[in-house]
Amino acid sequence: MSDLIVIGFKDEFKADEVLIDLRKLELEYLIDLEDAAVVVRNQQGKVKIKQTQELVASGVLSGGFWGLLFGFLFFNPLLGWALGATVGAISGALTDIGIDDNFIREIGETIEPGTSALFILVRKSTPDKVLEDLSKFEGKVIRTSLSKHDEAELQAALAKSHQALQEASSDR
Repeated sequence: MSDLIVIGFKDEFKADEVLIDLRKLELEYLIDLEDAAVVVRNQQGKVKIKQTQELVASGVLSGGFWGLLFGFLFFNPLLGWALGATVGAISGALTDIGIDDNFIREIGETIEPGTSALFILVRKSTPDKVLEDLSKFEGKVIRTSLSKHDEAELQAALAKSHQALQEASSDR
């Protein structure tokens, strides 16, 4: 079973930066992400959602391919391609896997203007190494399905960078 984690950040770009970092950890087999999304609420309060799985586009491509193939079989490839792409786009738009879009939108409306949030659905991870890597980012856990102990460890790792910045500025 996957764990849902939502982390808020104090600027509009930090969630994207953390997602890129998590993708690097994924290449090292330290974390396995099932789904991820970034929500940005700009200074005017407008919410923008960036999904990592674009189902409509993949539906158009696969539907177009199969439509074209069947079109060749029935001597009308252009009609087959158009019909297949349309059906693929509709099925992609109606399919919702991973993190619920309404949940993402709902949380996005609650974050402060000029901030961002990262939504991740984690299949599995190597917690000690992932937490060590996340400790360089300052963030706040907004929502999670983790146990209270694991959530506290995650929040402590995200607070570690904030403490390091404060200590560095007080040394000057």
